[in-house]
Amino acid sequence: MESDGDLNLDTNDLPLRANTNHMLVRHYVLDLTVCLDKKIISGSIVLFLEPCSVGGVKTEGDIGPEAGDGARQEPNKTGTVFGSHTQGSQSFQTSSAEDFTLVLDCCDLEVSKVEEVNTDSVSVPLGFPPEVASEDISVSAQTDFVQHLFSMPSAHWREKLRLLSLCSRAPGAQNGGLVHFQTDRWSLQVRKERVKSSQGFPRIIRIYYMTRPSGGSVRWTKDQDNRECVYTAGSPINNRALFPCQEPPVAMSTWQVRVRAPSECVVLMSGEEQAVPAEDGDTHFLIWNYYVTMPMPASTLTLAVGHWCQVPAETPSALAKEVEDRVDCSSSKDDPLSRLRNSTGEGVRGSPLQTGSSNKATSSDTAFCHSFLGDEELCLTDYSGMVDDGISCSHGDYPCRFTERSAWSQRVVPHRVFSPVCLLQKTQVGVLKLLPRCLAAAHAVLGVHPFPRLDILIVPAGFSSLGMASPHIIFLSQSVLSKECPATRLNRLSLSGSRICHEIAHSWFGLVIGARDWTEEWISEGFATFLEDIIWAQAQQLSSQQTAEQFDLKALLRWRRLSDELQNSKEELQILRPNMERTGQVSDSGSSMVKHALNPEKTFMQVHYLKGYFLLRFLASEVGDQQLIDFFRVFVKKYHGQLVLSQDFLQMFLITFPHMERKGLTLSAIYANWLDRPGIPEWLHERSAAWSQARLVEEVKAEVVKWILSSRTHQAKGRKRKRTEPKVNYKELTADQLVMLLELLLEESELSLPSMLVLQKTYSLQKQDAEVQHRWCELVVKHAYSQAYCDVEHFLLHDQAMGVYLYGELMVQEDPEQQALARRCLALVQEEMDQSARRVVEEMIL
Repeated sequence: MESDGDLNLDTNDLPLRANTNHMLVRHYVLDLTVCLDKKIISGSIVLFLEPCSVGGVKTEGDIGPEAGDGARQEPNKTGTVFGSHTQGSQSFQTSSAEDFTLVLDCCDLEVSKVEEVNTDSVSVPLGFPPEVASEDISVSAQTDFVQHLFSMPSAHWREKLRLLSLCSRAPGAQNGGLVHFQTDRWSLQVRKERVKSSQGFPRIIRIYYMTRPSGGSVRWTKDQDNRECVYTAGSPINNRALFPCQEPPVAMSTWQVRVRAPSECVVLMSGEEQAVPAEDGDTHFLIWNYYVTMPMPASTLTLAVGHWCQVPAETPSALAKEVEDRVDCSSSKDDPLSRLRNSTGEGVRGSPLQTGSSNKATSSDTAFCHSFLGDEELCLTDYSGMVDDGISCSHGDYPCRFTERSAWSQRVVPHRVFSPVCLLQKTQVGVLKLLPRCLAAAHAVLGVHPFPRLDILIVPAGFSSLGMASPHIIFLSQSVLSKECPATRLNRLSLSGSRICHEIAHSWFGLVIGARDWTEEWISEGFATFLEDIIWAQAQQLSSQQTAEQFDLKALLRWRRLSDELQNSKEELQILRPNMERTGQVSDSGSSMVKHALNPEKTFMQVHYLKGYFLLRFLASEVGDQQLIDFFRVFVKKYHGQLVLSQDFLQMFLITFPHMERKGLTLSAIYANWLDRPGIPEWLHERSAAWSQARLVEEVKAEVVKWILSSRTHQAKGRKRKRTEPKVNYKELTADQLVMLLELLLEESELSLPSMLVLQKTYSLQKQDAEVQHRWCELVVKHAYSQAYCDVEHFLLHDQAMGVYLYGELMVQEDPEQQALARRCLALVQEEMDQSARRVVEEMIL
């Protein structure tokens, strides 16, 4: 057994073990080699450390042991400190328990060596004295040098990165005292003999390690072209199985990453400039370099390595079709896949994009900044009446785009889109041509884009959600791509457009402003869900009436989804602020727990998205939509580059709109009604009645009546002599209306099979977007419409991000044919499925 201190292994809480109240990592330098064939990432990481002078607040229930200044380690069941099946220096356990211990979050990593770094080769030429090896460990010229690096002004950020990079390649310290390390299930602990406090601990250490193929932070799989790839999949354990790090959000850091990957691969990462790969000597590898100068939580670092292609403005359709027709792509350099990659990959090796570049057109701008509606100008109305007349940043010193006048007018940042070859055409239509319009709309709503560039990648089918946003890069599921349906173009692109807007919104809420306590996910997801509607409506250039009608329909659909989820989930998972008054508190060392983070069911719940969205809808109903958007911009100006709690947003809201308190809306009332208890607030019950009477909903209800009458007619004909059936004219519906139509038909206990066939043909349901197809598949399962079981199978195989609970519906019917279908689909995709999704589905089936 591996030791976990006092961690309760029966809980689904995630331990954050890093002692961030004693020591903070200010900068990471990773030097990694990706071996796709062995499913291993190996190399080193250099940590630049800064001791803290202020302790944290001890709270009841925090995990132990309290590693840190003078803290003792409690023995485990075997009588040793860290357990019998741990890895590391054998002398670690015999070193003094009074030595300071640096604790890093770490899981599923093979750590081979930890060493102190000697930076004399960098610091001495700059006038700093050389380090002195001494019994007195406090003697260290490195302290002043590292402090000099951290205190360099942001205007000199390139020189700072250069020096940090040189330091990361400096040799290990000699005769300066041994550095010992030990790992357990969740952490890596590092000690240096006779160092009793964080102040005397080395400022720079290097850790040599490699990942394990089974590590939970990255997914080793194959893309839709059947080519090997690896990517960070937004795991519940975050990045601790990719590199040793400090995972608590308060541990904001910058980073540089050097990645060696096979020369035929592209490496995409969080990074402020587009990487220009360089040859790695005579090897068949290329080297890619990325960096970030804005301090961010380590969990936001994102990596993807694979054989993807950059989507061109005009896809060579004949060549793409040739590849689509070939299921097993050849690895030959002469195959269509290689030829298309060579023809579309030139942008990857182009000149790097400059941080904070002006609004001048770059090659990316001119190639990709066109609208899917044609080449007309992006005539978008700016939501805010506020003037960007200067921002006084409250965050630490870094090159901030909010203070760059050139960034204020940059509506569309340079962007690229990548996908497997077989999806190039769909990605071009469903993502690349939409992206400039969505970026411009987001700028109109929220102002300055926090990040200077954006990549979007269509990830493998096993990705567990529709999208994931990280600094400078967004992952999208293939499920958002438009199908070949005969609907109008805007209707066909509804799912991809709204999802792109959702992920772009995270640049402001979730990334440049993050939650200080990870249990408050609504600060990220509730805001992004609320803003996706506003940004997407702006991108479509809808009128005020059209926007209001679309908002009401969306609200009703979300209300129905939330109601269903709350009826079928545990109350403890329905609370937006599960730590309540202890939200944001940590132990003396800085360690804490993230409640329910490892619960596989929580991965697929949307309560933080939906309940958070409705809280913001409630606030908008009180002060006005436009006023709330204006307030968002003020909030972003004040808190960008920082971490917040719910109370920061709500208190600023109540100060900005003081008449709210006179109406009885107080902080404690919002906590009580929305954040600290399960269930549905009374306001939401009342408002849902109004949404159900909206015009677009009434249109759907009228169509439902037609289908019910048609079904009853078919059923009656089955009992009587056949007669001519009157022709019914069905109204064309939007994608969201189709979702509502199918949900209402799902409430009917009977629906004739002839009606199911007509329904399928009338709306070409197998060609609609994944949201519509999901409801269609539910209808097929409920009424055992075996002629469309092929639609259900296709959905479970190709839309894995949305099909998890469809397995349960197949099993609960106790229909042998449906149960066999569920088992067959699981057997086909289980190797590529997300681990949480697989666990949930296996519990349903097995």
